[in-house]
Amino acid sequence: MFTDTKAFSGFSVNDLEKAKEFYGEVLGLRVTEEYGMLTLRLAGGTDVLVYPKDDHTPASFTILNFPVDDIDRAVDALVERGVAMERYEGFPQDEKGVFREEGPYIAWFKDPAGNVLSVLQER
Repeated sequence: MFTDTKAFSGFSVNDLEKAKEFYGEVLGLRVTEEYGMLTLRLAGGTDVLVYPKDDHTPASFTILNFPVDDIDRAVDALVERGVAMERYEGFPQDEKGVFREEGPYIAWFKDPAGNVLSVLQER
C-alpha cells in the first residue's frame, strides 16, 4: 500500500527555536521551518519532521543515529560545540563517553529537549 510514498519520521521538542539552533548550528544540518514545524534534511535526502509540543516528554530511546568514519573526531567536535556526552549505567564507556565493547562504537548525547541522539562508527 505504501511502497510508492515517501515516508518520514518525526519527533517533538519543547522549544522550536532552541531545536532550530541546535540542529542547524551545532550539528550543521540543513533546517527549514514551515507551518510552525522544522524539517531536518539528513544525508541521503531523508527528511525528519520536528514539531513543538507543550507537554513534550523526551524520548527515552535513541531517535537519530549519525554514522561517522571517526567517532573520536566526531565526539571531540561535539564537545567543542558544547555538547555533553551521556553516560549510561551498564555500558562501560571510555573517558570520552564512547562505548566500544560490542557492535559499533557509539556515543550518546541529547538535544536541548532531552531527546537522545548518537554518533556511531562501524568497526
